[in-house]
Parts: sequence; structure tokens; C-alpha cells
Amino acid sequence: MTTANILLVEDEPAIQELLAFNVAQCGFRAIQAFDAEAAMAHINRALPDLILLDWMLPGASGIELARRLRADSRTRDIPIIMLTARTDERDKIQGLEAGADDYITKPFSPRELMARIRAVLRRRAPQMSDETIKVEGLELSPTTHRVSAKGENIDLGPTEFRLLHFFMTHVERVYSRAQLLDQVWGDHVFVEERTVDVHIRRLRQALEASGLDNLVQTVRGSGYRFSKE
Repeated sequence: MTTANILLVEDEPAIQELLAFNVAQCGFRAIQAFDAEAAMAHINRALPDLILLDWMLPGASGIELARRLRADSRTRDIPIIMLTARTDERDKIQGLEAGADDYITKPFSPRELMARIRAVLRRRAPQMSDETIKVEGLELSPTTHRVSAKGENIDLGPTEFRLLHFFMTHVERVYSRAQLLDQVWGDHVFVEERTVDVHIRRLRQALEASGLDNLVQTVRGSGYRFSKE
């Protein structure tokens, strides 16, 4: 399974280490930043899959950073969970209006935080979830890295597996080659857009024996779509 990269933006070392420990215990990769400037340096190198963002930071606040991320087309879809000691309802509303997907107040239990991370990932980045997915005779398990088509196991390379996982969690939506490169390969990986075509062809060949290769559709002038129709 692809491991979700969680960016932890927290200036208190003890809380930062607690977050990093619990994130790693749940199988995610923790990336640590102690202020907004360091967070942006990480984000500029590669987009994280989710950000745990403290409200009170030295320099720019978490609210300011959230607004900045939501205003940029490259970063506006990154899931954000705000962490704060503020409990007032107005503060919660302000955090959500700044673009946070969820909001958790300190002190928090690690179990609750991890449950919220998984819930936000399921909603905003379902390809990062470890749940088994079933679509039209296809079954894909991220944890065992196995795929079956109409009950028969099929062998996929790692890229084709990630591509199929992404398609199965984003059914009926059209994606350009550039979007698929960002979502499946990562926006920090620089390869030719035509590389996508090669892996689409390999994925279709793997599905051909089961007659499910037609689920991966070419949309002329736009890109590709995974469709049940």
C-alpha cells in the first residue's frame, strides 16, 4: 500500500514528537515542521497527503497558512486538520472557514486524532485508505496488494496497481494525463505525460482476460476515466 505522508506543523516539541510517534504507529510517514515557513518548504518540494496544522505558530499562524494553501491551485485540495487549544465555537468556525477539513482541540487522545485522520483521508484522499475496494467485478486490497477480476487473481506492476487503485476510488471522473501524473506518480516526479499512456495500456492488458478492460476509458481530448457504463 502507498503510505500517506502526513505533514505535522506544530511548534511545541513535545506535542510534535507525540504526533510523529502516533502517525508512524498507524503506518503513515510523518514529516515535521515547526513553523509555517518550514511547512511551505516541505510543501514546495512535494505535496503531503494531509496536514495536521497547529493554530498558534511563530510567525504566520496556522489560519494564515491554511488560507494561503487554499488560495493556490496546486495546494488547495490538500486535506487539513487544525489543532488548537481554542474551544470557542467562533474559533472553530474561523478555522473551518479558512479551509480546514476538520478541527480538534488540545488536549486530544491519539486514538481520536488517528480516527479523524483516517476519516478525512477516506473522504478527501480515498486512494490513501487501506480499505478493500470492489467495483464491477474488480476487487483490490491495498494491504495485501492483491487484485482479482471476477474472482481470478491478476498480476499488476506497482505503477499499474496505484493507477487502478486511484481509478477505483475516483469512478466516473475524467483525469488528464498531467492530473494522473500528479495523483499517482506525485507532483514532484518529472516524467513525460505519454508515460501515462504506457501504463494505461499495461493495465488494460492485465484486465483483458476478464473482459473488464473496457472500464478504463479514453476520453478524447481530455484524458482517461474509469466508468461502469
